[in-house]
Amino acid sequence: MPDLRTSDLERELSSPYADVEKYLSDNASEMYCGEGTFAAYMRSLFKAHNTKPQIVFSRGDIPLRYGYRLISGEKHTRQRDVILRICFAADFSLDETQRALQIYGMSRLYARYPRDAVLIFALEHKISDISEINELLKTHGMNPLMELRNS
Repeated sequence: MPDLRTSDLERELSSPYADVEKYLSDNASEMYCGEGTFAAYMRSLFKAHNTKPQIVFSRGDIPLRYGYRLISGEKHTRQRDVILRICFAADFSLDETQRALQIYGMSRLYARYPRDAVLIFALEHKISDISEINELLKTHGMNPLMELRNS
């Protein structure tokens, strides 16, 4: 999990005394790269949250096989709602969710977009039940989180 802010990392790189080899070595845990990075991040968060993937997939209404294929990198989705379902179902924090989206290559939730604002609200207020989140979205005239059908 990241400990440093991106601005701290950028400041380190802009230093006149910066050494790229030392930077990469010292900050390896802060980098988004390599095969399986999303899978490794998910594994570490599931462990930190003391939960199992099959429980998360069940809570998120995600077919078990599809969920495992997503987090292993074997399968890819372009639907941000799928990753959000996993994050909500796993009780991730806003920061953990933002990082998961980034690592997966998707845009972070943005408070100026109304639907994203509702999702941020749900994360910040520990609303993790998908049906409750969908009801909150519908109440505000927004599309619910995308449903998965035999993916």
